[in-house]
Amino acid sequence: MGRIIAVANQKGGVGKTTTSVNLSASLAATRRRVLLIDLDPQGNATMGSGIDKNALSLSVCEVLLGECGVAEATAQAEAAGYRLLPANADLTAAEVELMAQPQSEQRLRRALEPVQAQYDYIIIDCPPSLNMLTVNALVAAQGVIIPMQCEYYALEGLTALLDTIETIRNTLNFQLRIEGLLRTMFDSRNRLANEVSAQLVEHFGDRVYNTIVPRNVRLAEAPSHGLPAMRYDRSSQGARAYLALAGEMLRREARRQEAAEADCG
Repeated sequence: MGRIIAVANQKGGVGKTTTSVNLSASLAATRRRVLLIDLDPQGNATMGSGIDKNALSLSVCEVLLGECGVAEATAQAEAAGYRLLPANADLTAAEVELMAQPQSEQRLRRALEPVQAQYDYIIIDCPPSLNMLTVNALVAAQGVIIPMQCEYYALEGLTALLDTIETIRNTLNFQLRIEGLLRTMFDSRNRLANEVSAQLVEHFGDRVYNTIVPRNVRLAEAPSHGLPAMRYDRSSQGARAYLALAGEMLRREARRQEAAEADCG
């Protein structure tokens, strides 16, 4: 069964969509079967995957409202190398409708059950708020990647997300765990960034990824071309960082599986 990972942080501008798109492309480059779900009404992951959000006939909106299945609404992001469940502004209306329906937080999990075995990884790009869409993602996921800028308010904003993850783990999804914290838009020349980075490692230990995503012009340029960075400029620092992150994730997963098999043995 495919591993479902939400990329979440209620703070905007920390690199959630950049991480979702580029991690999906990097995993696909390792020949993993990847589905990227755009769960943000802004539709940035959709556009960054080379698909026009304004020309969608079906999207994640219809999936959440039960009007179609995941398989019907997904499209192949040809240049990116993965499949995409796209989104646009219709998703805002869907969230309002969801709140009036029973077990609304379970909609995405149930929708993914028929297709989960078709993928090795399902990556969910969450909106920059702790709303019903983010809750749906966290209820469906087994792991959460938290992209973070190493800046003054970073740790303060992290508390609310960690509390939400803990609440959902205790009530709706006992499988949910923090997959890792990812330092993004990192400038090693910035003393504050280095101090916050050290605090993260001190507090969260090996849950902080070794991979650090630097500030990189190519990462910023790639979405305007509808491409992940590795398809726009594979040699760029940003593209190399996300390939390294994919490798780190796969190694962690392999170690977890080995440990689980050893416990069973």
